[in-house]
Amino acid sequence: MSEFAFELELCARLEERGEGIVARQLGGSVADPGGRILDVLCVEPGPEFDERVELTSETIPDAAIESAVGTGRARYWKDAFDCHPERARNATERAKEIGFFERDREASATSNREYVRQVARYPDWYDRIVGIENKPDLGRPGDLEMQLRTDVSLALLDEAILATESYVTRAHLNRIPDEVGVWRVHRDETAAGDGLEIEVIREPAPLVPDVPGIEPLAAHPGRTEIEVVSPDAKARARRRLAERAYGKGWRTYEFPDCGACRPADASGATLPYCEWTDRVVDANTECGPDCPGHEPESAADLSTDLEAERDRRTAWTADPDGKRRRQSGLDRFG
Repeated sequence: MSEFAFELELCARLEERGEGIVARQLGGSVADPGGRILDVLCVEPGPEFDERVELTSETIPDAAIESAVGTGRARYWKDAFDCHPERARNATERAKEIGFFERDREASATSNREYVRQVARYPDWYDRIVGIENKPDLGRPGDLEMQLRTDVSLALLDEAILATESYVTRAHLNRIPDEVGVWRVHRDETAAGDGLEIEVIREPAPLVPDVPGIEPLAAHPGRTEIEVVSPDAKARARRRLAERAYGKGWRTYEFPDCGACRPADASGATLPYCEWTDRVVDANTECGPDCPGHEPESAADLSTDLEAERDRRTAWTADPDGKRRRQSGLDRFG
């Protein structure tokens, strides 16, 4: 089974089981952005999760969250940021576009400069963050051991788990850090995601995100470059990770323009199932005219609204009411 198909079917199952946010393919490093990509992420709801749902369906820019723009007095946008002006401008525009900032029309008109305020206080919306590394075939581990050791030593996550289809031996467990949980995934081969069951081989041990972490950067013969990551830097990275997961989710795949592929929803989530290969496929890397099973002339209507499906199946809301306030004065004229 391909790692792509394994990942999608696992995401569908985790979404069905939980009340939080499931996302995939997100950066899980701090000192080296992009140095560690997490296969699957589960973000558990915090005390103000409902407030986050009402705010916006999109990822809120980190610079906007960290800015001095508050919910009270409107601020001139340039005075509210401690970063490069271009980044500040982009964050301001994006925050307005998604409804996290609003323009104060009266103050802006009076001063001939743009003044903004937050529509609501940024909520305490997430709790534990769990990372899941997918390796369906432990016979081809790749960099698995190093990836999991990075997760444990950095401790950006609250828990780290390995998910596999392979039979897990004592030798496998000895090569995996003790803190990492291990799941064996059993699936029904006759339907994509239908009947997928998770067997817990080993429970994960809690990691400690609120203490300094060690992030490996580069390995050389006889030594490894590292960086100590402060608790504050980890807290900011966790917030960025949770925000990215909220806005992105896990339905970031495409459907190929091919008659051999059909939407399969046996798992409750719509996945791109190829009848020629008899499995879920990645349209970006596996499909196209070079595929022997390609059927361009009889391409089926594979249009499906994945955003609406996420809205229907989860607590995430595609089009929330938002918290923009009606301003008096100039806004009466549009």
